[in-house]
Amino acid sequence: MTADDRGPEGAEHVEIVEVGPRDGLQNEAAVLSVEDRIELVDRAVAAGVRRIEAVSFVNPKRVPQMAGAEEVMAGVERVPGVSFIGLALNRRGLDRALEAGVSEVNVAVPATDGFCTRNQGCTVDEMLDSLVEMDRALEGTGVPLSVTVSTAFGCPFDGEVEPERVVEVVRRIADTGAVEVALADTIGVGVPAQVRDLLRRSAEVAGGRTLRCHFHNTRNTGYANALAAVEEGVRVLDSSLGGFGGCPFAPAATGNIATEDLLYLLHRSGLHTGVSLSGAAALGDWMGERLGKQPPAYLGRAGGFPA
Repeated sequence: MTADDRGPEGAEHVEIVEVGPRDGLQNEAAVLSVEDRIELVDRAVAAGVRRIEAVSFVNPKRVPQMAGAEEVMAGVERVPGVSFIGLALNRRGLDRALEAGVSEVNVAVPATDGFCTRNQGCTVDEMLDSLVEMDRALEGTGVPLSVTVSTAFGCPFDGEVEPERVVEVVRRIADTGAVEVALADTIGVGVPAQVRDLLRRSAEVAGGRTLRCHFHNTRNTGYANALAAVEEGVRVLDSSLGGFGGCPFAPAATGNIATEDLLYLLHRSGLHTGVSLSGAAALGDWMGERLGKQPPAYLGRAGGFPA
């Protein structure tokens, strides 16, 4: 392993939030066992990931790929300095997450009613009210809250999303104790100019909170969007090993940007991530074997450079 395998030593750091165990698996036909999901999390941590969305506390009847979240959290190796994130969409999910001992909670708040009603069974305003309730429940627990604004760049049901709509959602999130706000291109329709504009607008109302980005590569713009976000000062990016994933409630959804491909882009751009490029590529291939399909990622096929 070379020094550059995790990015140039001493270079500016970009934090990778690995979402493969949650967003990477929830839209796949194959359902991995609890044991495989535990191994996936543990191996991602061994590759250098320090924040990982390990589980989702949603109704297993709606998303069977996420069943057994408590068992996964009970089985993963708790490594000092590693944050295990649990996704919760309502108070019941939050209670389960806290009981399971997650390190932090992420709540998704769509920017559009069309997506929110289909994905979460409520309007955006109702979801924001629920967020306030969950925020209050987290008081005194020491568990930080992050919020993802899904469909921030476009909605499969409502079409174009006006930037002002996203800004209003971010503004209301800033009224809570959330420490981080993620802008998510849930269906992969965004382009770099849109990324820059939305980040600048959101920064004005986020109250100094960390801004994170979550991109999908549905229309082959995900990596360009990630680089645009970095150029705008974003230092936290979501990605999924192998490039797997997508939302089961979004028609024609395809995978997230691949962790290994993103690492190559960032490392060759002179940035440090602390995540092993070779380790991530091997783990993307491992996921492909278990899911019975070739990973969408390219790095595992092409290899790094120089070899």
